[in-house]
Amino acid sequence: MRGWRDSDVEPLVQMNADPRVNEFLYRPYTRVISEAAAARMREELGRAGYGWWVVEVRGGPAFAGMVCVREVPFEARFTPAWEIGWRFAFDAWGHGYATEAARAALDVAFGRLGLSEIVAFTSELNLRSRRVMTRLGMTHDPADDFEHPLVEEGHPLRRHVLYRLHAGRSGA
Repeated sequence: MRGWRDSDVEPLVQMNADPRVNEFLYRPYTRVISEAAAARMREELGRAGYGWWVVEVRGGPAFAGMVCVREVPFEARFTPAWEIGWRFAFDAWGHGYATEAARAALDVAFGRLGLSEIVAFTSELNLRSRRVMTRLGMTHDPADDFEHPLVEEGHPLRRHVLYRLHAGRSGA
């Protein structure tokens, strides 16, 4: 995990434009949206010391994807809460990078930030991310599942699953 560089913007734009990557995102990411997101994530990480980090693979891609620890940016029955999240370029899938990066982010969450719990959520259809959550030792209670407030009613990705992990119980 590292901070953002100018050279990360184009790989982010390309990753976000890949239909395999954005299959479970509730909105398309145009170049303009991705460039603005990169600037915002870079600024937030620099200011707060947490947020969205770039994941660079030693001896591999300089931009494999990204991982985050941040406050959940919307209101739901489980907020206020802190989340862990990730998004990786298609070529980086299947190598364990998401799990490894998420474990490093959990170290920040439970160590430096002193959090007692972290959540992760995704569309109930996103089995790949759900498997990462399970590998991290996160637990799922169907009673916690929710309709994502930023996804329009009737959208097939609106229903989300919520996973939780308490400090000291990590699969890391």
